[in-house]
Formats: sequence, C-alpha cells, structure tokens
Amino acid sequence: MSSDFNFDATTSNRRVLAIQSHVVHGYVGNKSATFPLQVLGFDVDAINSVNYSNHTGYKHVKGQVLSDKELNHVFSGLEQNGLLSTYSHLLTGYIGNDSFLTEIKDIVKAMRQANPTFVYVCDPVLGDNGHLYVPESLIPIYQNDILPLCDVCTPNQFEAELLSGIQINSKEDAWKATDWFHAKGVRTVVLSSTNFASNDVLIGFLSHKNGEKRSRHTISIPTLGNSNLVFTGVGDLFAALFLAHSTTKSSLSEALEHTIASVQAVLRNTVKAISQSVDLSKEKPTAQQRELKLIQSKSDIENPTVLIRANEWLEE
Repeated sequence: MSSDFNFDATTSNRRVLAIQSHVVHGYVGNKSATFPLQVLGFDVDAINSVNYSNHTGYKHVKGQVLSDKELNHVFSGLEQNGLLSTYSHLLTGYIGNDSFLTEIKDIVKAMRQANPTFVYVCDPVLGDNGHLYVPESLIPIYQNDILPLCDVCTPNQFEAELLSGIQINSKEDAWKATDWFHAKGVRTVVLSSTNFASNDVLIGFLSHKNGEKRSRHTISIPTLGNSNLVFTGVGDLFAALFLAHSTTKSSLSEALEHTIASVQAVLRNTVKAISQSVDLSKEKPTAQQRELKLIQSKSDIENPTVLIRANEWLEE
C-alpha cells in the first residue's frame, strides 16, 4: 500500500451520505448503490435528487424532483443534529439542474469542516454514448466548483471528454484527460470504461496522484458482445463499489479489480436471467427485463471472483 493511499475508514465509521436519483422500480442511482454498499459493510443515508416511478428508459416516467431549497432543508436537519461528523464518505451521482448541483458545493464544505478526513466520491453523471442526460449548463459547474472539492471521480469516457475537453482516442489521450482532473485537484480518477480500442474490449483507466507521487493502472474488460444489451445503473453500481473497495482493500488497483469483478458478475447474472425468456439473437429485451439482478448477485458483491487483473502503466 502506497503511503499516500489514505482512504481508510474504521469498521465502526463507514457511513455514506449518498445524493443521487431514486426509482421505485428497478436499479439506478441510490437503488443501484445502496444495497452493494450495505452488503460491503457501509451504512448508507440517502438523499434522493429525484423520486421517479422508474428510470427514463421506460415509456412513461412519473415522479418528483427535489429542489435545491428542499435539499438544503433536509441537509440542515442532519447538520443541526450534529450528524455530519459521522460520515466517512459523500457519494454524488445524478443531479439534474444547476442550482441543486451548486448546493452540493456548500454541502461538501460543511461536511469537510465537520470531518476533515471524509472522502468525497463524485460520479459526474452527464450522459453516455454521445448523449447528454442533463442540461449542458452543469458542465462548467462541475469543472469550476465541484471537481476541485472531490477526492475521487468516476466518469465514463463521454463524461471525461465533456469535462476535460479532450477527445479520447488512445491510451495517451486517456492519461491526458486524467491529468486534467488531477490539475483540478482530484486525487483519484477512474475512467470506468473507454471503447476506442476494440468492439470486444473496454479499457478502464485508474490514475492516482498526491503531490509528485503518481500511480497509473489499466484494466481490459470484455464486452457482452450483444448490441441489444444496454443496461442502466451500471455506472452508479461502479462508483459505489469503488468507494467501498478503495476503503477496504490494500491498494487502488486491487479496489479496481474487485469493482470490475462484481460489476461483470452482476451483468452475467442479468444476462442469464434475460436469456431464460428472450432469444437474444432475435429479440431486444425490454427495459424491465434489463434491470440489473443486484439481489441475485449478493454473493458476487460480497466475495467477487477476480478474473481480470489491473496492469501498472509505466511511462516509456
């Protein structure tokens, strides 16, 4: 374990404040993050940025959106009861408007004042596959206000490109993008997946920098090989698992390996369940059929079988 890897939290003080979306049916946002974190020994207190019937991949979506004033009102209750010091981590994910995201900045500052050692893990949910999920106006708020406050950031390729302004078409481009995040003050950057190398393999990038010390790792992740299989909530699951494993494992590379192992197992279990009712060579499964099989993957989350190892990147 490197001397600057200090995301440890004692077993008695592993409590996450998770601020992201919630759905009644299915698994995205806090529904995708809470169960895995609890299985891995973390208490989770959730504030839901939205409360929807289901995710937006369904034909109809009903529900409510939490305003920045309502967020402040709920958070002030935690603050006034002296609870901020009990949190080892803050996890943020889907946030849909400017004022709500700006409020996060004040929340981070208040939590850091109450507990200077707490860790902020930011999953900057902006979009994927070239498609924005949120207003473009959130990008400069992340760039200027949020990223300088976060310890860990877990963007996908599209989000990393949007934030850094760097198109990622090679490993060198990916490292340039992670360096941009480091320059903003982020210690640990994980590009959860990039797809420039091959249709069969995604590459994940992990870069950790503290002062002049830096470590870099890559990990090659096989794809499912079926264009009909597009899942929602995987990024939320990834961020939660990396938060947990970066706290409990002896190195960040080991944390990445265990995170990927569990994510891959959840996807395999989901595909297996779909295959029992859908001929994937002929049919596209519905949004409901593609919901992640999280509960059925409990053992794979608790004790993942690591099949893919991270490789240290040595500069030439």
